[in-house]
Amino acid sequence: MKIYDRIKSLCKQKGVSVTDTESALGFARGSLSKIDKNKPSMEKVEKLASYFQTTTGYIMSGAEPEHEKYSLNTKDKKEITAILSNTKEMLRQPGLMFDGEPASQESIDSILAAMEVGMELAKKRNKELFTPKKWKKEP
Repeated sequence: MKIYDRIKSLCKQKGVSVTDTESALGFARGSLSKIDKNKPSMEKVEKLASYFQTTTGYIMSGAEPEHEKYSLNTKDKKEITAILSNTKEMLRQPGLMFDGEPASQESIDSILAAMEVGMELAKKRNKELFTPKKWKKEP
């Protein structure tokens, strides 16, 4: 399923149209219908995830929101934000090339969005693997 298909499905569940969603989030009319062709910025994905009360991972890849015993706490989110902030500064330096061309803002945003999803999944997985048995919550 493509990003736009997931957005349409989320709109249907929420009882709003795609156009209403674009308007509510301040996006240009028709921008969501082109979201698969023009990869969305990290800010746009975050706005969509917040609006639909889901994860950025679900918006981007269809990874179902995990209702599991291990979730990210405030400290984890701050760590991810700090890492992404430092990485964003690094990626914005002149001379960054992507496929032989200077990296576009869209490429940088896509890289950052993928990194965020990966870090969230890694933190959850590490909590599952490395939490001592005496502290584990049983389902």
